[in-house]
Amino acid sequence: MEGERRLPIDPPRTHISLLTSHTYILHPELESAAAAQPPQRRPHSPKIALPRSAHLPLALLAFAAAALASAPSSRSSSSAASSTMSPPAPLSLATGGGSAAGHVASSHLAAASQRTRRPITTGTSVLGLTYRDGVMLAADTLVSYGSMAKYKDASRLCAVGDRTLIGAGGEFSDFQALSDLLRRNALEEKCTADSLYPEEGAGGGEGAMNSAGEVWSYLRAVMYQRRNKMNPLWNDVLVAGMGGEDGTEPFLGSVDKIGTAYTDDTLATGFGSYLALPIMRERWRPDLEEGEARALLEDCLRVLFYRDCRAYNRVQIAKVTRDGGVLVSDPYEIDTKWDSASFVEPKGQLDGDGGW
Repeated sequence: MEGERRLPIDPPRTHISLLTSHTYILHPELESAAAAQPPQRRPHSPKIALPRSAHLPLALLAFAAAALASAPSSRSSSSAASSTMSPPAPLSLATGGGSAAGHVASSHLAAASQRTRRPITTGTSVLGLTYRDGVMLAADTLVSYGSMAKYKDASRLCAVGDRTLIGAGGEFSDFQALSDLLRRNALEEKCTADSLYPEEGAGGGEGAMNSAGEVWSYLRAVMYQRRNKMNPLWNDVLVAGMGGEDGTEPFLGSVDKIGTAYTDDTLATGFGSYLALPIMRERWRPDLEEGEARALLEDCLRVLFYRDCRAYNRVQIAKVTRDGGVLVSDPYEIDTKWDSASFVEPKGQLDGDGGW
């Protein structure tokens, strides 16, 4: 027919029906008309792009049909899960914003990881020696914050019971924690003893239950256990007191931060082990009187004040005797002299005004 308009013939496009697994032919003009209409959106109908081939394997068709069938259920389950979620945590008014639960969790985490990673406020040497009637310890009262003399009236000698004395150099906060631990243990043993009154030879008092040897052995175990947990107490401790079977023999022991323990008649920590210990070993003898022992310790503390920049001339001396128990002196200052030739003579050609 002449007046009849004929539609252009283009190669047909083949489409696949996922539900029937059959092919149908859609004319290009009909396809463009369908594309011009606004698409109808269906909720939960994911689009899956397939290749333009009519000869797909049946296994792939079955997999695509299963994916379409399971998509609405999975999406509805995810929406249900999101609807049942707990409401967000309220914001915190603290600096930095964030939720209050987050700040609480971070604070708990910080509290759980608190430890002395390195010494901050430290004390220097502690000296100890035995003499005829007992044991004597000596230390200065300075606690340094790095190179600054921070606290000048800090006692680093502590009595544990009525027969034991400890002194420590190193981190002062760790020494305070160690002192509290020993005092707590001494009080607990005293309260659980058969008698609250000291009885000679009966083991009924605080002093009878906490001899110096027991405290020294306990500290060795504590230091070694903390070292194994990678959280050591940064102290070198001297333990002095009366020991032996009858409690009348002088005892002096040392424990460091990794649990190394030993005993001797003259001991020192810090720079004292290099500067004061040779002097004490040269002048010590078993029959030293109390005055001679005190003078020897003061001489060693004076040398440390001259040579150790973390030492101080305000000192304390403590003793444990067979009869008098534990006695810690009040802090006092030792006399110093700076007219020695090695102090007066200029060093490094600095005898002028400092110029060339």
